[in-house]
Amino acid sequence: MNTCRHTVRNAARIMYMLIGMLLSANTWSHHSDAALDLNTVLNITGSVTEYSLRNPHAYVTVAVTGANNTVTEWDIQMASGITMRRLGWTPDSLAIGETVNVGLYPALDGRPYGLLTSITRENGEPLVASPRGITRTQPTIQRASSIAGRWLVDRGRLPADYPGGLDQLMIQELTLTELGRTMEAAYSQASEENPELSCVSKPTPSLIIYTDLYPMEITLNNDDTITIRSQYFDTMRTVYMDGRAHPPADELFHEGHSTGQWEGDTLVIDTTNFAPHRSPYQNGIPSGPQKHVVERFRLIDGGTHMQASFMLEDPEYIVGQMNYSRDLQFVPDADMSPFNCDLESTRRFLPNQ
Repeated sequence: MNTCRHTVRNAARIMYMLIGMLLSANTWSHHSDAALDLNTVLNITGSVTEYSLRNPHAYVTVAVTGANNTVTEWDIQMASGITMRRLGWTPDSLAIGETVNVGLYPALDGRPYGLLTSITRENGEPLVASPRGITRTQPTIQRASSIAGRWLVDRGRLPADYPGGLDQLMIQELTLTELGRTMEAAYSQASEENPELSCVSKPTPSLIIYTDLYPMEITLNNDDTITIRSQYFDTMRTVYMDGRAHPPADELFHEGHSTGQWEGDTLVIDTTNFAPHRSPYQNGIPSGPQKHVVERFRLIDGGTHMQASFMLEDPEYIVGQMNYSRDLQFVPDADMSPFNCDLESTRRFLPNQ
């Protein structure tokens, strides 16, 4: 049985490595790509009728003139407004009425909707469309004296088979119970079950995974509490360092209840009492009150990096444990402006919106 599971997991790693190489767009789409034709890049030319840098997605709408002078408006999903700004985009990057050439993955249902792959102006000038570029540029090396500060993933230290987004990582790493498989199969992001349609964030340990694109900030307030914030969806957590126990099992919190202690130079955080969440890993696998997460944070490499790891278990939906670790780079000047999830933007991918 163990040999079989090892073989299956290795096959999954290879599959997701190939997917990550071929389909770079899905590493920054917080919505499922299941409704898109990722084997086809459609190229359109038209004039910009709308352009906005909102979160969780920026959008550009392009009016395309077809046969008999019929005009079709295409809604084109981009990365978050914050990510696009890091790529150099501003509110003036596109002008209403400007002609652009756009490459996109089209919606499978035939509606004029797609996920951006490339965009150029009428004169052929390209605009950077993929946020992968922001992770290739290494920030200036700086050293932290403690784990306090702002941190982003060092993509150069991710394994070669790292699959991309939170959903793909969890699909690769998690073994599901029968109930977990049933719930995953029954889930649709294009339904009111999807928490992000209401701008509800994904709880711990997602903030570690989202350091791919969004900084995480740790604040050592005093001897009693530590605050951890992710720019993604403005997630904020309080870690109690005063020795208190977790509350009774019927007291539940979206981010769970976190207690911490120092084991030498390592901060160890134990989190329980999670409120039920329909899709904390973006793929329809739920979590519930039995969920338990243990995180560890410690400085490495003289303070230029921090190792962040977690153990995740949730016996109602997951068999055994998931253990994961990555190195984050100290980036004290990283932008931590508010995410300000926009309800219209987060629902716009739905049909008939």
